Amino acid sequence: MRTLTRADLLTMSLAGLVSLVAAILKLSHGGTVAVFVSSAVAIAVIAALVGRSVDHLADQMGSGATGFLQSALANLPEFFIGIFALRAGLISVIQSALIGSILANVLLVLGVSFMAGGLKHGTQRFSTTAPRLTLLLLVLAVAIIMVPTLSSHLGTRGAAHEVAMSNIASVLLFAIFALSIPTTVRHAGSSEPELLEGPIWPLWLVMVVLAVTSVLALFVSDWFIGALAPAMHTLRISQAFAGLVIVAIAGSAIENFVGIKLALDDRPDYSLSVILQSPVQIAIGLIPVLVLLSNFVGPTPLTLVLPTMLLSMLAVSITVAIVVVFDGESTWLEGAGLIGLYVMIATAYWWG
Repeated sequence: MRTLTRADLLTMSLAGLVSLVAAILKLSHGGTVAVFVSSAVAIAVIAALVGRSVDHLADQMGSGATGFLQSALANLPEFFIGIFALRAGLISVIQSALIGSILANVLLVLGVSFMAGGLKHGTQRFSTTAPRLTLLLLVLAVAIIMVPTLSSHLGTRGAAHEVAMSNIASVLLFAIFALSIPTTVRHAGSSEPELLEGPIWPLWLVMVVLAVTSVLALFVSDWFIGALAPAMHTLRISQAFAGLVIVAIAGSAIENFVGIKLALDDRPDYSLSVILQSPVQIAIGLIPVLVLLSNFVGPTPLTLVLPTMLLSMLAVSITVAIVVVFDGESTWLEGAGLIGLYVMIATAYWWG
């Protein structure tokens, strides 16, 4: 019986081809912009292949654990990007990229899924139980992140201890992440599972693909960050815009294509679960890990003292997401509004 579908073979071939092109351009000094663009595309395709691989674990692990693992591994390229950005001292880029990944999910991807599902099926209705828990964790994470920022900007005595406060906040965030795992897996398990097309991959094949994609993500992320600063100078892109939009979308957009597809298939509950799980894991998992690792990696520690504008946009965006999700209904007009807000925020950061 055939193990791989045509879509599987296409995704694998594309991941290998784009990674090879990026490698050739890197080794032949083919231009920083070309390396930057090819690496960004490679990261996106690799993320898609990781998501596809983890989907096939459902047969061995169950939908709850698989849904959680899918979101965690889908952030693997962003983790590698963060590590290399820390080594390069691009603190403002990684801060913008982490917050930008959250904004891209709760505004752009959620907006596109609402708009696509609404235009095709009309008003879509979903259970608010799991989204309420997810958004609550996101609000708590933002509240914790706000404390070091407010302490610094308001000139309290803690302002002189930004690194220590950020480390403490990161430990608390990661503790919340660890404590939330059983509940998150249980809620994910009660969601409608994604139906895979074609045969289920054997466990050995899943492990091989995940191992290969992890290695590819490691190298491609290094090339991406290495070309980032020169490409920004050539294209006249600010560090803030590069992190908030380009790096954030390259690391997570393809993964969230699944959420948009599920909305088109009129499965809004599972679509919402897939889309909202990623920003929560970034906020309470990826961000604290990178903050703590920055004490040992790179020339400058990564702190949770964010620019006021960036933190304000994060708070506003999550508030808007709560408003549109808590009624248990989604329409194409709500989706258009979320997309419009994301475009306006991106526009404001175009000039830095």
